[in-house]
Amino acid sequence: MRKINTRLIEDSVYKAALHAGVNLAPSCIEALSFACENESGDAARFALETLVDNSRIAVKENMPVCQDTGLAVVMLEIGQDVFLEGKLLQDAVNDGVRKAYADGYFRKSACDPLTRENTGDNTPAVVHTQIVAGDKITLTYMPKGFGSENMSKLYMLKPAQGVEGVISAIVETVKAAGSRPCPPVYIGVGIGGTFDSCAFLAKKALSRKIGSVNPREDIAEIERESLMRVNALNIGCQGFHGDFTALGVSCEWAPTHIAGLPVAVNIQCHCVRCVKEVI
Repeated sequence: MRKINTRLIEDSVYKAALHAGVNLAPSCIEALSFACENESGDAARFALETLVDNSRIAVKENMPVCQDTGLAVVMLEIGQDVFLEGKLLQDAVNDGVRKAYADGYFRKSACDPLTRENTGDNTPAVVHTQIVAGDKITLTYMPKGFGSENMSKLYMLKPAQGVEGVISAIVETVKAAGSRPCPPVYIGVGIGGTFDSCAFLAKKALSRKIGSVNPREDIAEIERESLMRVNALNIGCQGFHGDFTALGVSCEWAPTHIAGLPVAVNIQCHCVRCVKEVI
């Protein structure tokens, strides 16, 4: 049994939030640079170059890489042999987010869903916990902007729609979104599970490196085929028409009921911000 004080989690969330607010994920920078070098459309290439320049300026000036500094999403894989002590886990996460958004001068975007009254400090964070083997905690921090989140969809497909139905749902989502989620987008897909767990799978997929491949071959083929068809839409960077409407597609899956085929498509804009740390 390993004792971990939740102050360590608070500190890790604080550091991750400060870093993610300013820095794009390395795989995102690589994907945007690749798109810049290979884009055939003049307007789309100019837009891609501007996005890359913006990411460099953000780091140089230590300023938010996007004005939408996101709703804080925190995923915690907690080892079964870990004993947490100190303040309540949720409180530790929120204290880390609260301090980071104040010190980083990040926009506070969390509000009541009906009154629209701002909470004032970008809390509470959205916290997902999973119990895993071991005596460590893997923390994933992802600030999620809502220009792209609003374009996400959940489908309850018929089992007979199969692989083609899954791919069509992904392409249909991106096509309907058009330029609104600030493409080129990164697409997280959940396949299977239930209505709620499928959406989490899609969010978890967005925490993977862009360009990573699912180890299951038929799932990997869905990733490849979906990316090809999405880029064939010719929406392009910021809607200027071009070769890169998406930077990547990542799918996660889980067993589901014999009567269903849930598919969640979670859209992330070009501003992919994700930090992982093992405690």
